[in-house]
Amino acid sequence: MTPLEDAQAFVLGSCPPLAPIEIGFRDAVGLVLAEPVVSTEQVPPFANTAVDGYAVRAADVAQAPVELVVADEIAAGAASDHELQTGECIRIMTGAPIPPGADAVVMVEDSERLGDVGGHEHVRLSRTVPVGAAVRAAGEDVEPGDELFVAGTVVAPPVAAVLASVNAATVVVHPRLKVAVMSTGDELVDDGAPLAPGQIRESNKTMLAALVAEVGCDVVDLGVVPDDEATFERVIREAATTCDAIVSSGGVSMGDYDVVKAVLGRIADMTWMQIAIKPAKPFAFGRLDDVPIFGLPGNPVSSLVSFELLARPALRRMMGHRELTRPSVVAIADEPLQRRADGKVQFMRVRAEFGDDGRLHVRPVGAQGSHQLAATALADALAVVPDGDGIAEGGEVATLALRGDR
Repeated sequence: MTPLEDAQAFVLGSCPPLAPIEIGFRDAVGLVLAEPVVSTEQVPPFANTAVDGYAVRAADVAQAPVELVVADEIAAGAASDHELQTGECIRIMTGAPIPPGADAVVMVEDSERLGDVGGHEHVRLSRTVPVGAAVRAAGEDVEPGDELFVAGTVVAPPVAAVLASVNAATVVVHPRLKVAVMSTGDELVDDGAPLAPGQIRESNKTMLAALVAEVGCDVVDLGVVPDDEATFERVIREAATTCDAIVSSGGVSMGDYDVVKAVLGRIADMTWMQIAIKPAKPFAFGRLDDVPIFGLPGNPVSSLVSFELLARPALRRMMGHRELTRPSVVAIADEPLQRRADGKVQFMRVRAEFGDDGRLHVRPVGAQGSHQLAATALADALAVVPDGDGIAEGGEVATLALRGDR
């Protein structure tokens, strides 16, 4: 059997990032930068106030409380060309530019409007402020030439906001993958029709399409492909001409009817593996016209685990991600994680939650059979149980999250 680490290295080494493209920054959200972003603009572009209040000369409020003449008013988006003189202040709103002659801002909470006094509006300011108080300097956040983001940065919504703030209209990113998803087998029914003897409802494709979408890929649903060599070859060749990767479920086990193996063995460069893990021992990987094909086992839990350990990291790498695997945490087993020695690493489906001790605690979800998806559906982590007799209650076990942002 192939060690899991060897299988993962083989797959990842065969799935390099796609060639970068240049797109508008709004369309880049969720994608990975292939080149650094260097600012060509200053942020903020002018000195402005961080609060609503009164722009002043700090020297004029050194002996607060003081009464000053309100010489002007500036709203956000406006400006004043009045140069502040001794004994004057200007009413100013958050984000508005600091007027000429002012060097500080007194918050509105520290003011009292006195109304018209001698033909001019007056205000009493009750707090002393130093030079620079509540003033955001021009370029305080970003200066031209600053490298804002390195290659490998994911364009999350806050990143997109920064790109907008410096007018980085386009960025160079690794493109979003278009991934074909299919299930194979005459026994599968996905149209809601009554089941004939020997038939079952399709579920793997539904699950895999959602998992692929969760990675951030565009999903092309190829449906259920029957056990017919000509049909399977036509479908997979068409997928290889229009998609960046193909994820297929079924037809990779040792005893499976050999339509998948016969066709892929003839038209693609495939490697058929028996990996030293449980579930998800059978796995196939190859390329057709340079398009990666992930052949996952047909048992639903095996398909899930195989996708998480092998296909998901590879798809993320193809989109330029640097962090390929789900977060891993050492947890405490609140119940025994029982198993028998068989030469395989076992990935048990568990529920995980943080306890009062600040540690992650896990419990098995129940039935662990590779066909028992209902029991697995509520699992939010995989406990990595090495070959042997299992993990005793209270023992430590490595876990992989099944939820999260990567």
